[in-house]
Amino acid sequence: MHTEISKVLFTAEQIAARVAELGAQITREYRGKPLTVAGVLCGGSVFCTDLIRKIDMPVTLMFIRASSYGDGTVSQGSVKIDFLGADFAGKHVLVAEDIIDTGYTMAAVKKELLARGALSVKLCCILDKPSRRKIETSADYIGFTIPDEFVVGYGLDYADMYRNLPYVGVVEIKED
Repeated sequence: MHTEISKVLFTAEQIAARVAELGAQITREYRGKPLTVAGVLCGGSVFCTDLIRKIDMPVTLMFIRASSYGDGTVSQGSVKIDFLGADFAGKHVLVAEDIIDTGYTMAAVKKELLARGALSVKLCCILDKPSRRKIETSADYIGFTIPDEFVVGYGLDYADMYRNLPYVGVVEIKED
């Protein structure tokens, strides 16, 4: 099997502009409230670090690890969450994720953060793929809505590759 990028969906410049807009919106809405941003590893780390630099107020940064992907390409529905020792009790939490696809992961993360005592939980993703939703969930802040295509770059991967691309592209997986 080999892969190749068939097209670029969003350039680095388009992503940077949209992240700046999201940061400004979040700043307006959270002004005066202490905000904790929880980046979701590994894919959401690139977006999260860019996003917090565009939020013009003090924030606390924490990371969590969450996944519902078994073989790396198909969501299995059961979600594994590791809070990496972070305590979210009594905090307003903004979860920064790379993509919302089936909704399993973000629904489980939000539910668990609230169960652990978070004052509020909002979801922010750079990419939203609503056509693949399996359960009712949505982000409060969305960078771009995308079609049902397999995307890589800007933190998103295929077999742990392509996360370092500065753009979001569609990957074609071909049998050799």
